[in-house]
Amino acid sequence: MNKLPTVFVIVVNYNGSTDTIECINSILNSNTDSYELSIIVIDNASDKNDLRKVSSFIESQKKCRLIKSGTNLGFTGGNNLGIKSALEAGADYIFILNNDTLLEKNTINNLLKFLLRKKEAGIAGPKIYFAKGCEFHKDRYTADDIGKVFWSAGGVIEWNNVILSNRGVDEIDSGQFNETIETDFVSGCAMMVPSAVFKKIGLFDDKYFVYLEDVDFCLRAKKAGYKLFYDPDSVLWHKNASSSGKPGSSLHVYYQTRNLLYFGIKYAGILTK
Repeated sequence: MNKLPTVFVIVVNYNGSTDTIECINSILNSNTDSYELSIIVIDNASDKNDLRKVSSFIESQKKCRLIKSGTNLGFTGGNNLGIKSALEAGADYIFILNNDTLLEKNTINNLLKFLLRKKEAGIAGPKIYFAKGCEFHKDRYTADDIGKVFWSAGGVIEWNNVILSNRGVDEIDSGQFNETIETDFVSGCAMMVPSAVFKKIGLFDDKYFVYLEDVDFCLRAKKAGYKLFYDPDSVLWHKNASSSGKPGSSLHVYYQTRNLLYFGIKYAGILTK
């Protein structure tokens, strides 16, 4: 009997125990007929009460393991800690996942099957909706629209001004993004990566701390010859920036601005620089 591939899901927690536990529960409810599941939760030095809640929950779950960072390493450092642990444990595939997400039961299954079909793929990302009630523009939508509003259907880079955007954001799903496409980047909110990619190009760039490290990683993968894909058959819901303050918070704006400058200097053309 052939051995099933191992998929390690990496989730970083920073004072977000409620979201993290909901996220893990959705992972544990996943269909695992095509893979062996392991979950690594990295706690980025949360306060004692939050850490206690996460620890208590994880201790009761056989497929989960908690790593305490001891200090806040950011999204980059936290995930890198988890990725290193997964690689050491022999992971075949690593699924980077925000703690403020909820999976459909076949999200991981479908992403894995997609990567197994597309041998040239280095990274695959799912169709991502806003979680109910977390939309940017709540007054635009009817009750029937909620839960079907796009957060991302792949990533787009406009290089002249170094503008990064999520394809389809704020649109209601009417089937307009149901085709598989190559994409400029896959959001670190949810990206499935064969372990071989990390072994070839390295981990996330720790200089970013949080935001744009995913786009940087994607460009390095493309430079190494891999292709990036959006897979519409894989679906999840995103609460959006729950762990770093809501969009527009001082933390959000600071790292988005600082990292965009770093990213632009690193990758943009001479005139844009």
